[in-house]
Amino acid sequence: MTQNTLFTGGRLLDPEAGVLRDGLDVLVTGDRIAAVGSSIDAPSDTTEIALGGRTIMPGLIDCHVHVVAETLDLWANMTAPSSLAALRSARVMNEALMRGFTTLRDLGGADYGLVRAVNEGLIVGPRLVICGKGLTTTGGHADLRTRSDDRPGLFSDRVGSMGLIVDGVDNVRAACRTMIKEGANFIKVMANGGVSSPNDPIHSIQYSRDEILAMVEEADNADLYVSAHVYTDKSIGRCVELGVHSLEHCNLIEPETARLAAEKGCIAVPTLVAYDALALEGKALGLGAAEFAKIDIVRNGGLRSLEIMRDAGLPMAFGSDLLGQLRKYHCMEFEILAKVLTPAEIIRSATVIGARLCRLEGEAGVIATGAAADLLVVDGDPLSDISLLQGDGAHMSVIMARGRMAKNGLRVPA
Repeated sequence: MTQNTLFTGGRLLDPEAGVLRDGLDVLVTGDRIAAVGSSIDAPSDTTEIALGGRTIMPGLIDCHVHVVAETLDLWANMTAPSSLAALRSARVMNEALMRGFTTLRDLGGADYGLVRAVNEGLIVGPRLVICGKGLTTTGGHADLRTRSDDRPGLFSDRVGSMGLIVDGVDNVRAACRTMIKEGANFIKVMANGGVSSPNDPIHSIQYSRDEILAMVEEADNADLYVSAHVYTDKSIGRCVELGVHSLEHCNLIEPETARLAAEKGCIAVPTLVAYDALALEGKALGLGAAEFAKIDIVRNGGLRSLEIMRDAGLPMAFGSDLLGQLRKYHCMEFEILAKVLTPAEIIRSATVIGARLCRLEGEAGVIATGAAADLLVVDGDPLSDISLLQGDGAHMSVIMARGRMAKNGLRVPA
């Protein structure tokens, strides 16, 4: 039986305009928003939830997560049985949902089975947008083998593995086609050095131009796009030139490159909380001097990168990129972004811009007739106080994902 729920007496947050709108009720029928307006003629069996002036807004979108990274021991994630890794991923996803994130874009690891598990209601979690495995060169970011480790591959057939080592244009094409066949919504390339990999300095450029061009062509042939792990201005500019659409991290971007990326229609995904979390807990987690040197390089450029991208008109989607035990810092990204961006800009990044990057415009990140019923009820005005989106959902009375009530702290029981 289809359930009808009418939210009344709230203030509707319009993230595109960055304003609260009074006098609008929201009717949910099944998994869709059936109507938005005043004096809605709801069916007789409708459950009414009185919001008492609280804010009703779209569910949040995190555009850079790794749901299979249940622990910071990335080898342990890879070697875990796939059944165990999937169950752990379900817990990670549910935790994110209870913080108000109703959509997650996974940047390496999650497979189509996890997508279906959410869609079929086996997992209580956010919708998943996936790339399959992140493509990495031998010795690149995602190749976690030490120099003396000559084992082939990265257990890439396991759910808990985030990457696939692939070299050469023909092999890259085959890997892209495999990812697309297996349900990828976009292709992920490691195009720059990284913090968690042992053999690649941050400034190292990874993959040849021809290899990245092959990825872009294969993605475009399937009406998809390529997303790149990039930090340095040189790597970002190279990816923009080659047709990469989504630019992850971007900590060391310069103004001219940001302007070019904006002109090309790219979207950036800063993930500043990842480096603050590593700086806070890295020593206790066993990171050494080499890793901390990498962390410092990207962390020190983080806030400047936000200013540069904002001033260039380069759209930014919300991302976190927290692995393992560091997930507890998820909502601290809002606090960091607020050092540069306004609450309206931050909310836009976590709703409408995220929806655009996930190819879910009109479906997610908005409260409108026909959209998915991804809704939050917040105890206050996040446009005035962005900290209301922190606290791991403590300030959210209601969390609804595609019509399913994940949390209901108001009068009417779920």
